[in-house]
Amino acid sequence: MNKLSFLALLLTAGLTTAAVAQQAPEKTKVKVKRKAKTEAAAATPETAAPAPAAAAPAAATDASLTYAETITQADLRQHLTVLASDEYEGRETGEKGQKMAADYLAGQFKQLGLTGPVQGSDNPYLQRFTMVRSTWADGATLKVGGQTFKWLTDFYASGSKGFQQETALQPVFAGFGIEQDGYSDYAALGDVKGKDLIVLLGEPLNDKSLPLLGKDGQPSKWGMDFRAKAAVATQKGARSVFFVDFSPTSNFAKLAARMGPIISRPSIAFKDAAEGATRVTSFFVSPAVGYKMLGTTAPAVTKYLTAATTKPAASPFKPAKVQISAPKKTEDFTTENVLGYLEGTDKKDEVLVLSAHYDHIGVIGGEVHNGADDDGSGTVTVLELAQAFTKAKAEGRAPRRSLLFLAVTGEEKGLLGSEYYTDHPIFPLQSTVADLNIDMVGRTDKDHESKGDYVYVIGSDKLSSELHAALLAQNEKYTKMDLDFRYNDPEDPNRFYYRSDHYNFAKHGIPVAFFFNGVHDDYHGPKDEVDKIEFPKMEKRARLVFHTAWELANRDNRPVVDSNKK
Repeated sequence: MNKLSFLALLLTAGLTTAAVAQQAPEKTKVKVKRKAKTEAAAATPETAAPAPAAAAPAAATDASLTYAETITQADLRQHLTVLASDEYEGRETGEKGQKMAADYLAGQFKQLGLTGPVQGSDNPYLQRFTMVRSTWADGATLKVGGQTFKWLTDFYASGSKGFQQETALQPVFAGFGIEQDGYSDYAALGDVKGKDLIVLLGEPLNDKSLPLLGKDGQPSKWGMDFRAKAAVATQKGARSVFFVDFSPTSNFAKLAARMGPIISRPSIAFKDAAEGATRVTSFFVSPAVGYKMLGTTAPAVTKYLTAATTKPAASPFKPAKVQISAPKKTEDFTTENVLGYLEGTDKKDEVLVLSAHYDHIGVIGGEVHNGADDDGSGTVTVLELAQAFTKAKAEGRAPRRSLLFLAVTGEEKGLLGSEYYTDHPIFPLQSTVADLNIDMVGRTDKDHESKGDYVYVIGSDKLSSELHAALLAQNEKYTKMDLDFRYNDPEDPNRFYYRSDHYNFAKHGIPVAFFFNGVHDDYHGPKDEVDKIEFPKMEKRARLVFHTAWELANRDNRPVVDSNKK
């Protein structure tokens, strides 16, 4: 069934409460007219007086529309101009600007009249928790076959753990590091727990150099991002992974120079993280180092890549022993989620979460990365949603369900704030009916330039058909935007479904919808500024989230969980 026919079915199968309310006055009006006609027939021509015109009934008020219209471009701009200013230093988790942003958001929630629901906190609007900040120390070295290689010249690393002292390794070659139905580089390796792996970047290609595992010749998740491979290695219990790119387009020296400022910045992890819970440490080595580690040559690697196509090829390599020293300096710090709570009426024990991450990536190479779109736009949208719902409650139109307005920290470091909340929920997860997550809603991506209003919606059909249907219906009734669901494809190599805070709710079986404008040239760059935000589009997207939230907060039944799609 296509989208239009599905919407038609929704509209004919059952009228909304507002629609029924709008029809009722018409029926009353018909009865009045019939009564007047009967009385006129009984009167004589001499005594009959002209029947007075029936008073027009008052039009039913659409509360969802009324309060959605309080979400304005001016208010969104006002908040964003503060949070995405240089004064907030890019809002990096654990740093001064993030603390300033937390205080600003908590103050706004308090001013709106929301309740701070965090028990035992010095500020009931702040859910504080302890993290560990780690940075790579000076003097990292890598020795292979008697040759010593240099940090940020021949190799670099990403991850929260290093090798604090010089350590001897015997790596294991794991091919492309792929694990999926029909293609497993791990099947022949056995147990790799505690081992150090060598993994090729990229993925199997055919004789025309097109990816074999992606859809229609497009790259799969394995070829797009090392993180998918690192996640599998983590699940397998590996200690570290050495990634190497042998492709003809590899330019390790240029990449290492570009990564230098990023690598020098701290990574963070939970203070109380269980062993194995953090992602495996990933080292990236130059092709020259890769040949040394595998004890091989370029022709031998080319032969292997030609053979490893539709299934993994037998490894001809005998990896050399390695000596590595890559120490890290660590320190504890606190960060905080910001929470504002609005109590509902007859269904107040059920909670709808409206979320966004308010952190960004801070200062890199002396340039402030203000993150106006990522995710200042989502953060100020949550503020405006809170404003609209608190105004409704103040005017006697409180939502039936309670709402939690949740601004999370640490998204850029690995969805950490939302993970902490769902592992330490203020309100029981079994009482949480859905999460509507907003991450980048202020810009236009290249695929939609010169086109009409749109927004990507991700995940709305993954767990609940009713949540998906509610979203479609509200858009059809009010905002009439192009809802682009392309990133719902489980084979989408971008894997956006797994890359924002809604996912930590979804993995607990809570229905989610993620609102997103797509990436653009300023994504994670220093030019993601307020002056590039398209506030009319942002306003409309915010109103769609509001209409969807209003429907979910006021319907008779919470959205059913009736699927579990990838």
